[in-house]
Amino acid sequence: MRNFIITVNGKRYDVGVEEVGGAAPIVPVTPKAVPVSAPAPSANVAGTKVLSPFPGLIKNVLVQSGTQVKKDQPILVLEAMKMDNDITAPCDGTLTVNVVKGANVESDAVLAIIS
Repeated sequence: MRNFIITVNGKRYDVGVEEVGGAAPIVPVTPKAVPVSAPAPSANVAGTKVLSPFPGLIKNVLVQSGTQVKKDQPILVLEAMKMDNDITAPCDGTLTVNVVKGANVESDAVLAIIS
């Protein structure tokens, strides 16, 4: 049993938390997810990087890697603060997606590259 002191709306509570079923495994969390089917691009990859404008959850990948995209075409759906945001292609070209559906990303994470 571990004891914690929690304050809610100015009122203090002493809380005991019991661990059930042993210790939970420690799972490392990385800010950028790389799809299993595609290799991670190196830093010197030529092309236009599509960066995450804010932290969020990749809710949907609308276009597969290798697909030709047009400027302003939606390529991903990024959920942040319970709102879905379309991430669009900044230029025409061939898309390489660097994230998978369900991945959490940070601001400025490379979501895709268009070459």
